[in-house]
Amino acid sequence: MGIFTALYFITFFAGGMIGYIPFLMPLIPAFCALFSGIPVMLFLTRVRKFGMLSLMGTLAALFMTLSGHPWFIALPSGIIMSFAGDLIMRAGGYQDWRFICLGYIVFSEWFAGLLSSVFILRDSYFTLIREGMGDVFADALASVTPPWVFPLVVLVTALGALGGAFLGRAMLKKHFVRAGIA
Repeated sequence: MGIFTALYFITFFAGGMIGYIPFLMPLIPAFCALFSGIPVMLFLTRVRKFGMLSLMGTLAALFMTLSGHPWFIALPSGIIMSFAGDLIMRAGGYQDWRFICLGYIVFSEWFAGLLSSVFILRDSYFTLIREGMGDVFADALASVTPPWVFPLVVLVTALGALGGAFLGRAMLKKHFVRAGIA
């Protein structure tokens, strides 16, 4: 469990690095979901027990809380979305691809939940951004994240997760199965 959670954290952290380019900030959840599909699909070949995906999502949300995200956004989104994704995957016995794919999409929406602080806590968020990154960065970010963008973030996250599920499955077939890991 620990190694897969660490791999998951590393991949979604790598996806989040695009946030240093302000106009790409709304795409962070999609990139995180895309990259994280590989360790999650590998994880599902090893662990097919209810609650393990929920635990992974909860631990990742806890890590994000410790890294500075508001706990009242990170923890509920991580816990709720990972539990919902776990329920969907369990409905397919952790083997039916349709349920795995849909479950991963729902699970990955917690990334959009993390970004929701840009929209929900807008004034305090941009005050912190101005202090840490400067006015130019904050103004650029504010221009690409008006409140109406959040539903698009949710949609793009779902598309990124769909791509991540297929990417993860392709990587499993091409590399991990052949190597005897999956």
